[in-house]
Amino acid sequence: MKKKISDHLFEVCNIGFLALIGLATLFPIYYTVVLSFMDPTEYYQGKLTLFPSKWTMEAYRYLLSTRTFIDALSVSGFLATVGTLLSLTVTSGLSYMLSRKRLRFRRPLMFLILLTILFQPGLIPSYFVVRELGLLDSVWSLIIPSLTGGWYVLLMKGFYDSIPDSLEEAARIDGCNEIGVWFKIILPLSLPAMVAFGLFYAVGYWNTFFSAVMYINDHTKWPLQVILRNMLTDPTSAMSGNGLQQLREGAKKMPSETLKMAAVVVTTLPIMLVYPFLQKHFAKGAMVGSVKE
Repeated sequence: MKKKISDHLFEVCNIGFLALIGLATLFPIYYTVVLSFMDPTEYYQGKLTLFPSKWTMEAYRYLLSTRTFIDALSVSGFLATVGTLLSLTVTSGLSYMLSRKRLRFRRPLMFLILLTILFQPGLIPSYFVVRELGLLDSVWSLIIPSLTGGWYVLLMKGFYDSIPDSLEEAARIDGCNEIGVWFKIILPLSLPAMVAFGLFYAVGYWNTFFSAVMYINDHTKWPLQVILRNMLTDPTSAMSGNGLQQLREGAKKMPSETLKMAAVVVTTLPIMLVYPFLQKHFAKGAMVGSVKE
């Protein structure tokens, strides 16, 4: 069937509109990268430059040579790796346990988890709990209170509910115990769900900010987002204290905007590099628990 002229016109307009939206979305990212590599002399000319005549990595060299930025990068990396692994362990274990109908007190446990979704403890009680546990000024204060969430548990439980009980029964007939069933049957089947939830947890831990401001007073234990906030706010006055003298001096030697954009690129790049490798599994796991056969 031949397409009408109006259909072709609609396709052209639709593609053009989506292309404009794509350009409007990508341009800030592109300009951030360009500005981070721009030479200071060209930046001081005050012109909008889309492709610098001279590229330099001076801002990146300076950032990665400062002890404060390296400490923050290591803290964020620790949170994103160790925190994600622990959260996946707790979430998957709790979800699988609740999906087994033979579990005693299954309904009361589900009710308690549902309460955590409907009612939040609040800021002050959360701070008191962290303080009484002795976790203030510790990176574990950014991991342990947020190991899992009721909503994630319910979603992953829905995924485990879709796994037939016959697979578990067949594994038990072959001599597998609980741990064997988990590692040989359940874990390989739940790989898409693990990747999807792992990406959610990793992004959350990597972007940790508010809890770090609440619980961490030692600047050597600040994650990357707190350092980035200080740099974007005011790289000279906001970072003049708290042991951030090196970054303050760097803001005097080169344009503050160049340092800011370099910090933004370093902060954003790890998640952008990881996502393409996980996209295949993420597409499958994005519908976890939403559809049952």
